[in-house]
Amino acid sequence: MRILVTRPRDEAQRTANRLRDLGHEALIAPVLDIEALSDAAIGSGPWAAVLMTSGNAARALMTHASCRDLGKLPVFAVGGRTAEAARLAGFSEVISADGDGDDLVRLVTARIGANPQPLLYLAGSDVARDLAGDLAARGLEVETAVLYRARAAAILPQNVAAALETGAVDGVLHYSRRSAAIFVDCAKTGGLLRHIKALPHLCLSDRAAGPLRDIDATDIRVARKPDEAALLDLLLR
Repeated sequence: MRILVTRPRDEAQRTANRLRDLGHEALIAPVLDIEALSDAAIGSGPWAAVLMTSGNAARALMTHASCRDLGKLPVFAVGGRTAEAARLAGFSEVISADGDGDDLVRLVTARIGANPQPLLYLAGSDVARDLAGDLAARGLEVETAVLYRARAAAILPQNVAAALETGAVDGVLHYSRRSAAIFVDCAKTGGLLRHIKALPHLCLSDRAAGPLRDIDATDIRVARKPDEAALLDLLLR
């Protein structure tokens, strides 16, 4: 099958490689461009641990002067891909929630307990949930440092638009609500809405599927758990 990947370019390339290993062809249309903020204010701590909900945070940290100092702290990551990125950034103690934001909140609450030191959340400028608020409700203090921003694409690449117009795409992968919404907006701008409605849309979570439901897409499939392995399992159907 020919599968369209809408992730930021570096992540999309890794997904494309996995798709090729599974015998599929990949088209890449990054709807978000990740920009690291190498001069972001992080603070001086001390912190009990670091929180990450995206591998983009770990990759952005690698360009920051605080990378070496923070690498001594334990990291709580939302899932396996984020945990892998944290290890590549130099963190030696990485604990993965292997799930979504709710799973991360439960893991951190169980592991940190009554530690009086705050947690450091390395985030992007646009986040899907108030992680700091969720943990504050459980008595944990969180300081947030914005390390990257994600710029939305205005249009789809010309080769991708042509493939959608001619029916040469067999499915689209969606990893977040924001990226799915941007994909829909790009399709509207390019006059491609009718071409994407009937496509199989494979979504990492029910939340990511929302923008596809809003346009009455007819074939929406949600992974049984929010990780890429489960998402790619949908291709077997």
